[in-house]
Amino acid sequence: MDKKKVEGDTPTLRLFSLLEVIAQRDEFFSLQGLVEETGLPKPTVHRMLNQLESAGILQRDGDERHFSSGGRLRRLAENLLLNSTTHSARRLILQQLVDEVGESCNITAMSDGEIVYLDRIETAAPLRFYLHPGSRVPLHCSASGKLFLAQMSKSQRKRMLSHAQLTQYTEKTIVDIDELENEIDKVKYAGYAIDNEEFLPGLLCVAVMVPRDKGRSNLCLAIQAPIMRLKPESALHFLPALQRAARALAEVEAESWPEAAE
Repeated sequence: MDKKKVEGDTPTLRLFSLLEVIAQRDEFFSLQGLVEETGLPKPTVHRMLNQLESAGILQRDGDERHFSSGGRLRRLAENLLLNSTTHSARRLILQQLVDEVGESCNITAMSDGEIVYLDRIETAAPLRFYLHPGSRVPLHCSASGKLFLAQMSKSQRKRMLSHAQLTQYTEKTIVDIDELENEIDKVKYAGYAIDNEEFLPGLLCVAVMVPRDKGRSNLCLAIQAPIMRLKPESALHFLPALQRAARALAEVEAESWPEAAE
């Protein structure tokens, strides 16, 4: 296994460099695992983890031997997404999509096991569902949530959903794990997801991932409309417009991704 570099001229930069290594992991991590991954001395990594834990940036798992991101780090990540320097460019793309399809559109990310709305522009049509930026919806009954779940390994999904309450919001909400796995298999194959009145009665949503060349994406783009204007069978008509806008968003976001400068 290639060693990940943890470097910097100051203790603060070395801590940040270690966080970059941690941020690439999609599961709980241990002291020994980080030592093996980075090649740093065990006492050094132990001291760094203690510093990050005491600051609320990391937290220990129930077994006291493994770590995960802490509340302070998750809030920081969410605030960075909500207040991104690419916000104006993202919003322009979102507005162009709304103008093209005539329905409400939003950009979402996954944060702390939920879907958070980063930006949203409402349709001018009189009948609409209002969800403001910062609103949160569950993973299991949202189109964006299904896409994020589809990116995970089955074991990671199991860990994620074991800590979530699969609430029955409507008669169409999927709350059975096996049925949800079947739905996610369909999403992986199709490359898009639909929320067919699974979170709010009368609301249909179709979503796609914002693509990323390296690593997993943490952005989705979606169209939402009342079921009286948009049926599941006609929602696919909007896929080309969604995919074009998602590619445009990917180009904007790539400017702030580290690999764009490599």
